[in-house]
Amino acid sequence: MAKVTDELIPTRTTLLHRLKDWRDQPSWQDFFDTYWKLIYGVAIKSGLNETEAQDTVQETMVSVARHMPTFEYDRSAGSFKAWLLNMTRWRITDQLRKRKRLPAHDSSDNIEADTWMTDKMVDPTSNYLDALWDAEWEKNLLDAAIDKVKRHLDPQKYQVFDFYVNKEWPPDEVAKAFGISIDQVYLAKHRVTEMITEEVKKLEEKAS
Repeated sequence: MAKVTDELIPTRTTLLHRLKDWRDQPSWQDFFDTYWKLIYGVAIKSGLNETEAQDTVQETMVSVARHMPTFEYDRSAGSFKAWLLNMTRWRITDQLRKRKRLPAHDSSDNIEADTWMTDKMVDPTSNYLDALWDAEWEKNLLDAAIDKVKRHLDPQKYQVFDFYVNKEWPPDEVAKAFGISIDQVYLAKHRVTEMITEEVKKLEEKAS
């Protein structure tokens, strides 16, 4: 089990080193898969619309790519988590600047829509964005860990876990549905929970 979990998520420092080679598509895909939902979610909750949030994701990834050839990760100078927040913060700010440069419309519908969007917007320089990032970061770590575990686990074992833990089926019904013993249901829950917890710890440690 330990050998399997060690292979699921590479260390962030190792991954960042591999990203220096823009031709390393598997590493870039790993990076995108791990962090795009985080960036997108923060952008949406900052007041951007869907298109602006998607642009924020793409532009943040492009910005990361541009920095990689000369990037040296020094944990003593700040966390990876804070560094990625700053990259995202700048791209959100860019989107807000672009919005302000759009031509104004005089219709009452557009005025009301513009007012509603302004009320929703979060100042990218505020502490609120930092708090929002922290909350989304924790959720993203859990989602990324679950995705990694699901890709490397026997589908039935994860389904047993999902039905018992997430769908809250009684253990005897789960056992009957999958043709296994109740003890195997409990064992699946224990092992999958352990693997997910280990993945979250890895991401937390490597991003600190």
